[in-house]
Amino acid sequence: MQGGFDRRTLIGGAGALALAGCYPRREGPKAEEEQPPFLLSDLEARHGGRLGVAALDVRSQRRVSWRGQERFPFCSTFKAFLAAATLGRVQREEERLDRAVPVTRADMIPHAPVTEKAIGRTLTIRELMQAAVEVSDNPAANILIREMGGIAVWRSWWPTFGDTTTLISRLEPDLNTALPNDPRDTCLPDQTVANIRELAFSDRLIPVHDQLIQGWLIGSPTGPNRLKAGVPHGWTVAHKTGTGANGTANDVGMAIPLSGAPVLLAVYFTGATEASDDQRDAVIAEATRRVFKALSRD
Repeated sequence: MQGGFDRRTLIGGAGALALAGCYPRREGPKAEEEQPPFLLSDLEARHGGRLGVAALDVRSQRRVSWRGQERFPFCSTFKAFLAAATLGRVQREEERLDRAVPVTRADMIPHAPVTEKAIGRTLTIRELMQAAVEVSDNPAANILIREMGGIAVWRSWWPTFGDTTTLISRLEPDLNTALPNDPRDTCLPDQTVANIRELAFSDRLIPVHDQLIQGWLIGSPTGPNRLKAGVPHGWTVAHKTGTGANGTANDVGMAIPLSGAPVLLAVYFTGATEASDDQRDAVIAEATRRVFKALSRD
């Protein structure tokens, strides 16, 4: 990974014990570990809406959480985990990175920057994953779910990953409707950070597959004014954004310093229907700055 952070060096030493103490691999995150004060009510009041923020400082084991046990629509942030699930299938020889999959007009739904150009030909499983993670191509995500056996199979993967709280209900683009009080296609910010930890620090993926997904997350051009705008200067961000109806904007991932351990982050903002896209992005960036201040990493 870029930024001088070697997850396998850390996980092999004291850092592994520290992480295990903060987020048990097979247990849900514990709300009582919150480090006060960490207040975001003024950001919510600024434009309306509801913020869900969780973060884990791998170096100090400290975490912060605001509405971390409340439900938020995850929108396209799920695509990072979809890639992890697909790479797991490749490792079990249930799938191949180079397998070519036909792309048809019937696959098309809104936001298809890669797949729309491939209508009438094929994309490999690797190309579909890259399209879904880097530029959030919606047909690519749906095709990957279809190719693994459908939404029931996709839904059944989450408990094997250690997550029994995220609710998988629909495909793209319906999962982005983000209706108030609708539990479908929602997650808990605390659990998302636990999931990022599992993805980054377990040995689920072999090194070459780690490098693939990390490269896509770091290379993503989406959301430059969200997490990326809030982390300290010089840090690298590996992240996945999500955007939906009802004034919803999200960004989740890992912020990596030039040297040392990263900070894992999940920021969800929903219900800000009167805010502009730029204003929602600015709230996410400010929430991220406050995370770093609360963790003494600013």
